[in-house]
Amino acid sequence: MADGLIGTPEQLRDPDYMPPLYKAIPLGIQHVLAMFVSNVTPAIIVAGAAGFGFGSNSPDFPELLYLIQMSMLFAGVATLFQTVTLGPVGASLPIVQGTSFAFLPIMIPLVLGKGVDGLAALFTGVLLGGIFHACLGTVIGKIRFALPPLVTGLVVTMIGLALVKVGIQYAAGGVPAIGTPEYGSLLNWTAALIVIVVTLTIKFFTKGLLSISAVLIGLIVGYIFALITGMVTIDAITGSWTRAAPFALPQPFKYGFEFSAAAIIGFCLMAVISAIETVGDVSGITKGGAGREATEAEIQGATYADGIGTAVAGIFGGFPNTSFSQNVGLIAMTGVMSRHVVTIGAIFLILCGLVPKVGAVIRTIPIEVLGGGVIVMFGMVVAAGISMLSDVTWDRRNMVIFAISLSIGLGLQLEPGAVQHLPETARILLTSGLLPSATLAIVLNLLLPSPLDEAGTVEVSGGHAGHAAE
Repeated sequence: MADGLIGTPEQLRDPDYMPPLYKAIPLGIQHVLAMFVSNVTPAIIVAGAAGFGFGSNSPDFPELLYLIQMSMLFAGVATLFQTVTLGPVGASLPIVQGTSFAFLPIMIPLVLGKGVDGLAALFTGVLLGGIFHACLGTVIGKIRFALPPLVTGLVVTMIGLALVKVGIQYAAGGVPAIGTPEYGSLLNWTAALIVIVVTLTIKFFTKGLLSISAVLIGLIVGYIFALITGMVTIDAITGSWTRAAPFALPQPFKYGFEFSAAAIIGFCLMAVISAIETVGDVSGITKGGAGREATEAEIQGATYADGIGTAVAGIFGGFPNTSFSQNVGLIAMTGVMSRHVVTIGAIFLILCGLVPKVGAVIRTIPIEVLGGGVIVMFGMVVAAGISMLSDVTWDRRNMVIFAISLSIGLGLQLEPGAVQHLPETARILLTSGLLPSATLAIVLNLLLPSPLDEAGTVEVSGGHAGHAAE
């Protein structure tokens, strides 16, 4: 697409260039299609963990719709912070913001089985964590040394490992079906496998927009299968559509305000990881789209936008936002660096977020169909983490750091009863799996000396920050 049909090579590398509208609008919607499913999935997972919003006549039906609605609306708002900017907030780059998967291992234990009542503490944590995240913009350059590929790769891998169980549960029928004959039925798995097979086929045997939208197309095909087999009925769709309002505005502090030490500490610690992820995405955009390194002002502005976008979302019942890496790849593929194209996509997301009927349709997707998409997405998170770990020099030191951090973090997540005697705050943070892994990896990486090479000098590997060489 970067062949002069949209603009000259110089224009395409310019974030301030505005392509003709008839080309800019499809490009903007393409960005939305690339992230749409990933953006709304965390809301559905959190509602499922809390235990509300599912079932044809659920009294909490409007609450699930609201969470989906806020996911779309504030992904759009946070994206506008990046593209249009607000003073120092924003990078003035084509950065697409969306709901972060990274925070799910923190959010799920916070709301588990608590219903709507668990949301007050969660969104208070989102708000305060977002403010902390924004403050990281002033020091982000100074803490990057503490997060080499060994640490960031482990963290991303742990995010995926902590969530793959969710994908399998969804594909088998969801947590409410556990213990019933329907759980793990052939019909349930057939629906999930159809999504997986179609997604892989579209991803690897097509190009362009089709390939980018593979997960979305897989879900649509799975949804059609669910309609044919009676897993979802036309009456359920029309009923959900009828019950949803045609237009609705967000409500500040809809679920109240409740301090939870586990929520606040968890969101603040994860904000550090999210900030580093955004630094990587900003660098990827400037290198892939403009062939240059990101400036310090762009990195700071992007981090401010990450935090402010998350804090504003928390006020209205939205989830933590971060830059979406799949859209970085999309910019590299299209060669279109225009931030105005992404602004168009952000406006489309905001419009969807103001119309609850969009969320009502999403909500009718059977959990088994969604499970097929989630398995692919969470598996890709694990794969991304392993790819990051490929940059590590696997000497004995780094292997020990990785082994201890992974064993303790994943072990606590798999066996939460091992810390049942600890206070609730410590129990929630430790059994997330992610935070103990990240903390151990960071501390050990900073404290353990690097091995000496034959000349007796300190060897700085791809998995070490290099502090021992100073």
